[in-house]
Amino acid sequence: MSEPTETRQGRCLCRQTRYVVAGPVRWTCHCHCESCRRQTGSPYTTFIGVARTDASFTGAAPGIYRSSPGVERLFCTACGTPIAFRADKYPDEIHFYAVTLEDPERVTPECHVHWEERLPWVICDDDLPKHEGSYQE
Repeated sequence: MSEPTETRQGRCLCRQTRYVVAGPVRWTCHCHCESCRRQTGSPYTTFIGVARTDASFTGAAPGIYRSSPGVERLFCTACGTPIAFRADKYPDEIHFYAVTLEDPERVTPECHVHWEERLPWVICDDDLPKHEGSYQE
């Protein structure tokens, strides 16, 4: 007998844009890249990676900003909350901002990526692996 599929839900601040993930979280990591910092207005952000086929949007469709060739950043068009990241480099994944989950405390970051781009005043004294570039490179 197979295990039941875990379902996770997430949303923007105004609750207009929602998503459902009906499958496992593949990974969770902190990203320090400049693009993510600028989009979120924070020193780094945390993503969960899931299969695109396991994710669906409910409610209002997110807006899409193409921040660089092959990269899409999804956001709520009403309140502006960043929701997800898609890239041609990862064709079978979508990366959701972990804090948009209804229960972000259920995921635990496993590593840091784009460590070389971190801000010098960000102190991360955890024991997580710190990758130059993406963990998938």
